[in-house]
Amino acid sequence: MAERLQVPKGTFDVLGEDALARDALLATARQLFERAGYERIETPTFEFTELFARGVGRSTDIVQKEMYSFEDGGGRSLTLRPEGTAPVCRAYLEHGMHKRPQPVKLWYASSFFRAEAPQHGRFRQFWQIGAEAIGAQGIRLRLGSLGTPASRAAYRDELQAYLRTHEGELSAEVRERIDLNPLRAFDADHPGTRKVMAQAPLLMDRLDPEDAEHFAAVRALLDAAGVPYELDPTLVRGLDYYTRTVFEFTSDALGAQSGVGGGGRYDGLIEQLGGPATPGCGWAAGIERMLLASPAPPVAPPVVDLYVAAAGEQHRVPAFKLTDDARRAGLAARLELAGRSIKGVFKQADRIGARYVAVLGDDGVALKDLQSGEQQTVELDTVMHHIRGVRL
Repeated sequence: MAERLQVPKGTFDVLGEDALARDALLATARQLFERAGYERIETPTFEFTELFARGVGRSTDIVQKEMYSFEDGGGRSLTLRPEGTAPVCRAYLEHGMHKRPQPVKLWYASSFFRAEAPQHGRFRQFWQIGAEAIGAQGIRLRLGSLGTPASRAAYRDELQAYLRTHEGELSAEVRERIDLNPLRAFDADHPGTRKVMAQAPLLMDRLDPEDAEHFAAVRALLDAAGVPYELDPTLVRGLDYYTRTVFEFTSDALGAQSGVGGGGRYDGLIEQLGGPATPGCGWAAGIERMLLASPAPPVAPPVVDLYVAAAGEQHRVPAFKLTDDARRAGLAARLELAGRSIKGVFKQADRIGARYVAVLGDDGVALKDLQSGEQQTVELDTVMHHIRGVRL
């Protein structure tokens, strides 16, 4: 009798109740993303290897150790995608999306591949849900800042010098990559290395004034929305393209591998791939990990009730909070991110089919019902009263 074949270790079949749970999670994701103005994108399962070498970083563990790469019949090196942001940015350039009204907001639910040791909630073939907002100066949770490439380079030199003075106490793996990728020493499990890193200089203490101001603004938005977070100066992520803000969500339900999802800003990635300087911010979360951490995903209404804009920089934080309040109240609300004029705000609101537009200005909130055409100026704390119960 022939030996029965099985799937390779670290991969799995999806069927039965597991398939139904995934379908429910994806349906919820679609509702959440579409009401916030994100479009679905699906990139190829394999890309040219150079995309990840340039975008993710040649010195990262992903590129050096974890990618499944092979040569095709023409001798070109191809790689099964290990992550989603670099392919989305490649597609953004290739399809001329930089010519569309900015920001371009995209979401995906795709399979990815990494050659790493399988663990609970971590597989060699895995699925992620991710979202990218490209072209906008946008915005238990762990939060940190990596600064800009210039400030990070100066800190990198300082950290390398510190590690070399303690080289004998470090693990062999950390010693080998002091020159290549010293920031990854913060992720080491080796006891001696962890002891050394407890006294290591921190990048967040070396941010230049502009980076520090940017990070303070991010924290102000989270504080205004009432989102709890933990500052983590050792949060470095595993990809070189991140700049300034990085974040990660964790869950105790996952044990040692507690990360559910994470992301950050990648303002230089489009430029590295041959495009113009373009800001970007995105995240991804493992579907398997979300299912393990939250087996009953919430349901969200797939409607667009309110479009919020700020007439002036001083109104950005209250506009952000109003959008968050509306979403928490069950309304589908979107925040203007592209710096449009007032005329452009109303044009965009009409384009996306919003019922109400709220423009925060010095004299109050200009609230317009696009269905009836009626417009009135109201106090900020009464906006929700005027639109409560509205559904498209």
